[in-house]
Amino acid sequence: MKMEPNQPSVYRLQNTVQRYDWGSRTAIPLLLGVVPDGEPAAELWLGAHPSAPSLIPESSLVLSDLIRAQPANMLGARVANKYGPELPYLAKILAADRALSLQVHPKPHLARAGYNRENRTGVPHDARHRSFHDPRHKPEMIVALTEFEAMAGLRAPRVALRALDGFESPIFERMRANLQADRLTGTVRESVTDLLAMREHTDRPDWVARAIAEVEARVASGGGDQTDKVVLLLAEQHSEDIGIFSPYLLNRVTLQPGESLFLAAGEVHAYIHGVGVEIMANSDNVLRAGLTSKHVDTSALLECMSFEAKPIARPAHSQFGTKSRADQYRAPVSEFALTLFDIVPAEPLDLPHDGPRIVQILEGDLTLTHDFGTTRLLQGESAFVPHHLGAVQISGDGRAFSAWVP
Repeated sequence: MKMEPNQPSVYRLQNTVQRYDWGSRTAIPLLLGVVPDGEPAAELWLGAHPSAPSLIPESSLVLSDLIRAQPANMLGARVANKYGPELPYLAKILAADRALSLQVHPKPHLARAGYNRENRTGVPHDARHRSFHDPRHKPEMIVALTEFEAMAGLRAPRVALRALDGFESPIFERMRANLQADRLTGTVRESVTDLLAMREHTDRPDWVARAIAEVEARVASGGGDQTDKVVLLLAEQHSEDIGIFSPYLLNRVTLQPGESLFLAAGEVHAYIHGVGVEIMANSDNVLRAGLTSKHVDTSALLECMSFEAKPIARPAHSQFGTKSRADQYRAPVSEFALTLFDIVPAEPLDLPHDGPRIVQILEGDLTLTHDFGTTRLLQGESAFVPHHLGAVQISGDGRAFSAWVP
C-alpha cells in the first residue's frame, strides 16, 4: 500500500481487549467507560504487534500499515534507523483477578533462533504448541495502578531453604535437596529443573496433596508467612499444578500504585493480582513453566531461562511538574519508556518531544495541543502521536499514560 505524507495529526486508536481467563471482569470495561459483559477482560493492547494491532477508525487502517508506509514521519529517523519500519514497543493495560502463568520471555538471539526453528519445522503461527510468535526479545516493565501482587526473579538458595523449614513431604524434601546442591553454584538451576520434571511424576497428585496439607497446617497454626498464603491461593486456582510451589523459589513483591517493576528477558515471573500499565518490546513470546493449561515447552523454557538469583529490579523513576505531576519510568532497555500523568487545569505538561508516542486516558478529560491544532481525549480513549507532529502538551483534568522510545 502506498500512502503519501500528509499534514501531521493525532491518530485516534481502537484497541483489542484480550479475554484470557485470568482477567478481571470489571477493571478494563470501567476504564473504557463501557458496561461489563460478565466475561474476563485481561489485557488492552495498544501498539502494532501483528497478533492484535491497534486500528485507526477514521481511515480503516491498522497502525502497523501506517508506520510501514511512512516510517520517517511516524517514527522519526532515530527510531526508524534503529528498528526499521516497526513500532519497537507494545503497551498494555493488564487487569488480573487470578494468577497468570509462570513464564519466561526469550533473549534476542534465542527468540530469533526459536522463531526460525519453528518456521522451518512448519509449526503454524496459530498452533497451540507454538512457543515463538515473533523473532524479538521481550523485556517488560509494569507500573501499578492498584495494589499489585507479583512474583519476579529467583531467590538465593539459602533464602528458599529457610522458607521450607519444617516441611517433610516428598516435594519439599526434593526441593530442599536441590537447593542444597544449588548453594554450591549460586544459581537455582537444579531446583527449577527438578520442579519442572515433577510435572510428569506418577505420584505427583498425591505429593501435591500432601505438600498442600503441610502448608495449610502451618498457616492454621499461625506460623505461616505471606509466601505460604500465596501458595494456598495458587492451589485454589490451579489445584494439582506443580507450579503452585514456585513461590518458595521466587521473590514476592507487592507494588503500591505508582510503584514499578522491570523484568529482563530470561527472568521467570508471574503476576498474581492487580491492575497495571505494562510496556514491553514489541513481542508476544511467552514460554510457560506452570500455573497454566496451555502448552509448556520445557526444553525451550530451560534454554531461555536465567537461573541466577537476583533481587527485584526497579526501573529508574523521576518526577516533574508542581501542581500537575508526571512520573517517568525508564527501564534499562532502548525500546520503551513510560510516563504516567496526573494533570490539573492549572498546569499543562509536555509529552516527550520526538519519536512515536501512544497516549491512553485513564481518567477525566484531557487535550493534546500541538502546532496543528488540538485533540480532545476522554476517559478510555487513546491516540497515536507521530514523530512529525513535534512538541505536544497535555492539559485538562485527568490521568493518562504515554508510551515512548527514549
